[in-house]
Amino acid sequence: MGAFVVEGQHRLQGTVRINGAKNSALKLMVAALLGQGVFNLENVPRITDVHTMAGVLECLGARVKFKDHAMEIEVASLHGHTPEHLVKSMRASVQVMGPLLARLGWVEVALPGGCAIGTRPLDIHLAGLQQMGASISVNEEVLVARAPSGLHGADITFRYPSVGATENIMMAAALARGETVIRNAAQEPEIVDIQDFLNAMGAQIEGAGTSVIRVKGVKDLGCTDYVVMPDRIEAGTYLLAFLVTGGQGTLTHVQPQHFSSLLNVVRSMGGEIEASSDKVLVSSPKRFRPLRVVTGPYPGFPTDLQPQIVVAATQAHGRSELRETVFDRRFGYLSELSKLGAVVKQRHQDVVVYGPTKLRGAHLEAGDLRAGAALVLAALAAEGESRVLGSHHVDRGYEAFEDKLRALGAHISKVE
Repeated sequence: MGAFVVEGQHRLQGTVRINGAKNSALKLMVAALLGQGVFNLENVPRITDVHTMAGVLECLGARVKFKDHAMEIEVASLHGHTPEHLVKSMRASVQVMGPLLARLGWVEVALPGGCAIGTRPLDIHLAGLQQMGASISVNEEVLVARAPSGLHGADITFRYPSVGATENIMMAAALARGETVIRNAAQEPEIVDIQDFLNAMGAQIEGAGTSVIRVKGVKDLGCTDYVVMPDRIEAGTYLLAFLVTGGQGTLTHVQPQHFSSLLNVVRSMGGEIEASSDKVLVSSPKRFRPLRVVTGPYPGFPTDLQPQIVVAATQAHGRSELRETVFDRRFGYLSELSKLGAVVKQRHQDVVVYGPTKLRGAHLEAGDLRAGAALVLAALAAEGESRVLGSHHVDRGYEAFEDKLRALGAHISKVE
């Protein structure tokens, strides 16, 4: 495993350009399987998860070319056997179920992997596909889904607004007979991006960004060119990096409304925020106020920024409180944060942080993507040198993380 070596307590300053959204790009790549022809995607982040998904698509019969931040996907004939070694390494690969089932009438998918941050059941995905006429079985950790007569529309109500299930059912419904209604749908901006992409291919979808999505199935879909939306989680991570180092800086190529919940929390802590249509300026306060945060589905505070905001809370004056409502095991990083001197107490899904704490360098180990980014932020704020083992987790979702931070004044390198 690689590691980040960080010498802390250097104020970050400058401008950072935010890449395309990981959680959109991966799903747009999968959605292309519903169509035929050559797709050109722009603003695609160069991260390991994107390369893994490209491998999945190629194993299914698509052709993928990736240069700089442009990706060309050529889709013609496909098959429904997914590559087990790739699927098991990334949760998002389960999204191929809906498109392949709709297009081919069958698909076999190994139970997916990804970050170990808690229980993420597939029952919402599978129940929706079954309502649309699919039969599903599990054979030695392989999901087998079949719809030999094709999928049909259905009125589906999710028990929870799952992002992955909303995307999977929306994509499957694009080629299903009749109309599908998805109720209690996830409302994340990435859902809107997928709707716009599918509609550009010839789909008939409306309602993304609200709790009810309606999809009128069509017989076939073509191809399109598309620009991936900005990554709101990457943007939030760099914003908090400026904050915890007492710095100031500018985020460009962003859509501030997509992470307004974070901007409001930062303002409540005393941070100065100036937001325009595609830019955010942030300045750290001399004295941080404590925070109170509850994570939740969009437009609530994103769970993917929970570890990073806890790091910021270590520098606040007083008692900060956070409750995690999305993932049940997302606090694995707290023991690592304590090694730096952070005073944190966890009870079930609640965490209390006492500050401000003078953090001191330590040897740390990242257990997942967002925890890894948060531990790097903590190391940037700490006195002395830290080593954060597990850089491969961070590489899954952040392009050239150490290079971007170094350009802002961080003393950071990556070693293998």
